Amino acid sequence: MIRRAYLYFALTFILGVVVGGAGVLFYGWQTGHWHRGFNRDRMVQRMSRDLRLSDAQAEQLKRIMDESDQKLRELRKQTAPQFEAVRQESQDRIRQILSPEQLTRFNEQVRRFEERRKKREPKPR
Repeated sequence: MIRRAYLYFALTFILGVVVGGAGVLFYGWQTGHWHRGFNRDRMVQRMSRDLRLSDAQAEQLKRIMDESDQKLRELRKQTAPQFEAVRQESQDRIRQILSPEQLTRFNEQVRRFEERRKKREPKPR
């Protein structure tokens, strides 16, 4: 009888660990918390291995990626004001249809969103 109680206890504990772990994994994957960002070195290593690139080709690949990255940063700088203007216009239009209570909550949501967006912005190299 006591052995059966220990067995049930152990099975319940193991089942709890499995279900809890699966829940954490599902949450992390669905919310994007466990997705790795782009890593140029990892990409070069993978391409070098998969395509069997020579050392000279790998160096050329790095230079190409660096040049492309620079061009993309310049393009983002040029278009950022346009995106910001559209975002601001949309927010202003939304604010016009909200009640004062809703407006307070909306402004708080916008503030939190902007904080998260600034944390995600790529760092200059």
